[in-house]
Amino acid sequence: MRPIDIIWVCLGGGAGSLLRWGLGGAIDRAIPARFKFGTFLVNVTGAFAIAYLSAALALGWQQRHGDLVSSLVLTGFLGGYTTFSSMQLDTARMAMEHRHALAALYLVASVGVGLCAAAAGVALARA
Repeated sequence: MRPIDIIWVCLGGGAGSLLRWGLGGAIDRAIPARFKFGTFLVNVTGAFAIAYLSAALALGWQQRHGDLVSSLVLTGFLGGYTTFSSMQLDTARMAMEHRHALAALYLVASVGVGLCAAAAGVALARA
């Protein structure tokens, strides 16, 4: 890993995190619900984008370091844009509020729809 790769990851991660924060908040304000649509939609679109770009550029997991696209876009920007930890926190909050069914639905939908989005991204890239 070269110093420039670290810079690309930092720049991309900062930009992706800012987009997640702004877009997630805008979605949650537009759709006020106990189900956290902002985090959900950000993660689903991020899963699609990462899968699409990885497949379109034929990048394997071993190639996640060392070039501009991998460092800046995939690891940095899209890694900063998506957020597993916020999904987990949202699920825990729902459960702590005794909304166990909603928490389970949110967790299963986040993982299931995210996997479907990633599969759709790969399929589209290969089409």
